[in-house]
Amino acid sequence: MSWLPESAPPSIRLLPLITCVLATFVAGCSLVPEYQRPDAPMPAAFSGASSSASLHATLPVRAGWWHAYRDPALDALVDDSLTHNYSLAAAVAAVEEARGTAEKVGASQYPSLAAGATVDRSHQGGHHGSNSKSQSVFAEARYEVDFWGLNAANANASALLARASEFDRDTVALTLTASVVDTYFSVQSLHRRLALAHTIADDASHVLQLLLAQQAAGVATELQVQQQRNALATFQAAVPALEQQLEIAQHALAVLTGRAPEQFAVQQVSLASIPIPQPRPDLPASLLQTRPDIRAKEAQVQSANYVVGAARAAFLPGLVLTADGGLASKSLSRLMASPFASIAAALAAPVFDGGALRGQLHASRGTAAKSIADYQQTVITALQEVEDSLTAAHQQELVEAADRSAADAAAKAATLAEAQYRLGTVDFLTVLDAQRTRFQSEDTLMQARLARLQASVSVFRAFGGGFGVTDAATASPDSSTNLSRS
Repeated sequence: MSWLPESAPPSIRLLPLITCVLATFVAGCSLVPEYQRPDAPMPAAFSGASSSASLHATLPVRAGWWHAYRDPALDALVDDSLTHNYSLAAAVAAVEEARGTAEKVGASQYPSLAAGATVDRSHQGGHHGSNSKSQSVFAEARYEVDFWGLNAANANASALLARASEFDRDTVALTLTASVVDTYFSVQSLHRRLALAHTIADDASHVLQLLLAQQAAGVATELQVQQQRNALATFQAAVPALEQQLEIAQHALAVLTGRAPEQFAVQQVSLASIPIPQPRPDLPASLLQTRPDIRAKEAQVQSANYVVGAARAAFLPGLVLTADGGLASKSLSRLMASPFASIAAALAAPVFDGGALRGQLHASRGTAAKSIADYQQTVITALQEVEDSLTAAHQQELVEAADRSAADAAAKAATLAEAQYRLGTVDFLTVLDAQRTRFQSEDTLMQARLARLQASVSVFRAFGGGFGVTDAATASPDSSTNLSRS
């Protein structure tokens, strides 16, 4: 150490060497229970996965999955949400907080070294009294020998909680991106449904004007006129309801992207032009790596396992080694002429604590048992979400095909009814029923298209959206040294 002069005695000059030896001295054994991944029901395959789909027709679930919809406006909104969303920003900050806590806890595994200096000046006697000065420099090293792995267990538990917070952040990002895509599709669907409602209302208004003219000519009856007025009012009432839904959806989309809802608008895109990708179902066991919520829960299980080891080690005695030394003098001319040094070891063991240590061990075991149950529940919930999303994707495809056929037939029936009414071959009630059926069929088809798009989003989300594999380097739960220093 350059701050020690050549004249310093050997006991002082050995202080850095003692510190280095203590820093590399790791003794004892670990009392952490051997970790095993908790058992959870894991089927061989998903029952909702389509066996007829070829690999060429499916897409792997990976980061940036929303690009599969080939909509630049959607891509921009998702990018904005990942950059400006405040909930995600809070999750990112939570990661930094957890990492800082882990770094603080991990510091207990290494020696601490402190250095300082003092200068003292005193005056004795009256006006012609004497002055005295003293100076000193000193250093102190401290190291707790981790015989039973207490400090290492606490460090690893904290480091694993930091990893869990990283996966929690990924879960927030996955939820956020899926919500943005879902809401964007809802906005586009509502735009189309609103335009359809305006068109149907305009058509009904034209029919009403025709009926009024026919009534004046003595051809149409008052009953027919009032029936059409009722139909027109019904179609017009759908407009403000859809406008309200559209505005609420746009407000939600603005907030998801970190913007104020005022003056926020989305460019209109036809849902029919957006392709519906078919995500490729992986094996159920893959969820343990691709779902960030599952990985977060497992990291919490591993952390709780280390906490149990720390609670066990707390029952055993601990050894603290200290070494301090320095140089002092009473005048500037003899600076650092009086060396001093000491080395000490303190051994402490709990004797009676009123059951505090035993209670801590019981609490740690309870926390570990709870974390295992939470992990298992998360796994089976993930399996349910995948099965639900695969079922919805398949069934909604069938629903949309049926609704499209119904809408085509209803449109043709309405056109034929209006033409035959003008020729006098059908009554007006037939026309009225055909109009209502056409509106309902087209609106139902639009909702079916939305449901199918959102079902595909739910499949991407259920398989983890690629967020769970963004950090491929998963630390081993048994690699305590590497983990605590990462």
